[in-house]
Amino acid sequence: MDDKKLSPAQLKKQEEVETIKEKIKKSKSVILANYKGLTVMEDTDLRREFRKSNIEYKVYKNTLLRRAFNDLNYKEFDDALRGTTSIAFSYGDEVAAAKVIKQKGKELRDKLIAKCGLLNGAFIDAKKVEELASLPSREELIAKMLGSLNAPISGLAGVCRALLSGIVYALKSIHDKKAEAAN
Repeated sequence: MDDKKLSPAQLKKQEEVETIKEKIKKSKSVILANYKGLTVMEDTDLRREFRKSNIEYKVYKNTLLRRAFNDLNYKEFDDALRGTTSIAFSYGDEVAAAKVIKQKGKELRDKLIAKCGLLNGAFIDAKKVEELASLPSREELIAKMLGSLNAPISGLAGVCRALLSGIVYALKSIHDKKAEAAN
């Protein structure tokens, strides 16, 4: 379509679709959720929780989201883009958005429910989003890995320390025997 023939409102919508597409492309995961029945206070608390986890949480019109996903050749989202829909863009940790939605959904008595998502470019349904939320975060996985790597090193250090102590005691014993024999 020629930009000169578009009204200012159409141009604004086109810009919004482009913005959404860029956010989708940059995200490691994108989660769509139903947020029906949230109070202003609950919504404010939810947004604060997303910010703490470095997740961008927005509400766009379903038609704009549908156009952005379709432009990126993701047709699977069409059915989910009905009713109240919010979107969470996670640029760092793939599981962070799913975890926040699951945790806050429980706290809010299911006023926030995951619909579906996009994980590293692949569509995932609500069940997969739930499974994703159950995975440990990237930081937790790194901590576990470092802990398991550290254990053998600590054990090796202990063995080396014991060997060196044994050698030192043996040398001291030999030294003491020689000193005794010399007297």
